[in-house]
Amino acid sequence: MVREHIVKVKAPRALFVPFPFGMALGKPNDSLLQHRVLAATLDLLQQPTGPVLGDFPEEEAPAPLLQASAAARHADHAVVDPADEVTMLRAFYERWVVEHEGRTAVGLCGIPQRRWRGVVRLLESYAQGAEADLPERPVAVALPQFIRYCVDDLKAFYYEARMMQRPEAAAEDLHGWFWSETAMGRLLPSVAQRMNDAADPAVQAVAYGIAR
Repeated sequence: MVREHIVKVKAPRALFVPFPFGMALGKPNDSLLQHRVLAATLDLLQQPTGPVLGDFPEEEAPAPLLQASAAARHADHAVVDPADEVTMLRAFYERWVVEHEGRTAVGLCGIPQRRWRGVVRLLESYAQGAEADLPERPVAVALPQFIRYCVDDLKAFYYEARMMQRPEAAAEDLHGWFWSETAMGRLLPSVAQRMNDAADPAVQAVAYGIAR
């Protein structure tokens, strides 16, 4: 998904795909497109020597997903506490987990989702420039990276809850809802901004995926 990485690593066989991050096989639930991606990848094995870098056709790419920087906040959307918002979505998320036999993308930060009010307060304090932390953070994990884990968990929680609530929603609808209508979508860009303002390149690197 990042051409520069493929070129540097010189993998024996690699297929570059022009898809958004998180969609390595293309648009979700588009089985025909996903099979074409897999077939194009396996076709590279017919090349007698490597490294080989193939390109999947640009015209097959799904439309780019909305990012936080391009989101238009809905003026008529009620401003709520993001911690309360998490609580309101909990029932939908828990139904998602039950109906998918326990499968979920939530779990990076190690804090159970029923104790996430503290996680939200950490994000708020960090975004405001305060010194904040949680006792659950592993000593070996730096605070910015731990925050990234928390953010990734929260995003997965929101998206899975929304897919339970609106099973017909397309990926574009999910992104638009998260960044334009939720309190969490309002909070995360400010978290990323503090990281981007840091003098430490390692912290800036962590910020890259927070508001995407």
